[in-house]
Amino acid sequence: MAWRCSGRNNAELISNLFNVGLITSPRVRDAMISVDRAHYCPSSPLAAYEDSPQPIGFSATISAPHMHAAACESLLPYMPENKGAKVLDIGSGSGYLTHVLANLVCGGDGTGSGHVVGIDHIQGLVDMSRENMRRSEEGRRLLDTGKVELIVGDGRKGYAPGGPYDAIHVGAAASEMHQTLIDQLNSPGRMFIPVEDSDGWGSQWIWVVDKDKDGKVTKKKDMGVRYVPLTDAPK
Repeated sequence: MAWRCSGRNNAELISNLFNVGLITSPRVRDAMISVDRAHYCPSSPLAAYEDSPQPIGFSATISAPHMHAAACESLLPYMPENKGAKVLDIGSGSGYLTHVLANLVCGGDGTGSGHVVGIDHIQGLVDMSRENMRRSEEGRRLLDTGKVELIVGDGRKGYAPGGPYDAIHVGAAASEMHQTLIDQLNSPGRMFIPVEDSDGWGSQWIWVVDKDKDGKVTKKKDMGVRYVPLTDAPK
């Protein structure tokens, strides 16, 4: 169904995802409509409104919009608007989902209370993501007020100074369920993470990891996916 959702512009793309039920929350729909995906697909702006992954350079990709929608929908209960939620976006790439997550916790105009950290291991992508966010007034406001922080680092280690996090999104396939990331979840909190399966066939699955108010952790295997690996920066 997802492949039918491509549009001629950003609003049409997101509306198509909403109309077929791949986006169910109006909050997610509005947050994604307000971030123009073409600003974050520098190498293929004409394909920005396709519901498919696109290259962003540095052997990296921006995920398909329906996967970004799935992540937002899953994490939404832990990202109340204007209530100081903290979010970590690992493998932030060109900055698109970091911006969408900031819209969810800070409001579409970027004036609400919340904080999102985007972390990527490639300096060129972090520099690009800052430039991309500055292409819109709302993006500039989020950066200038410090509500979005974009840093270079090893996402497998998370970013402890910004935590604990109410929501963690991992945008590349981890080789294992990194305990360090679970430790940085708030109580309660949720992580959306693709993990390579141990079956030896190269399959990957989204896992939803919940930590309740008492610190008890539960892990649910959700859906099969195909992500680039969460690895060291290229040399």
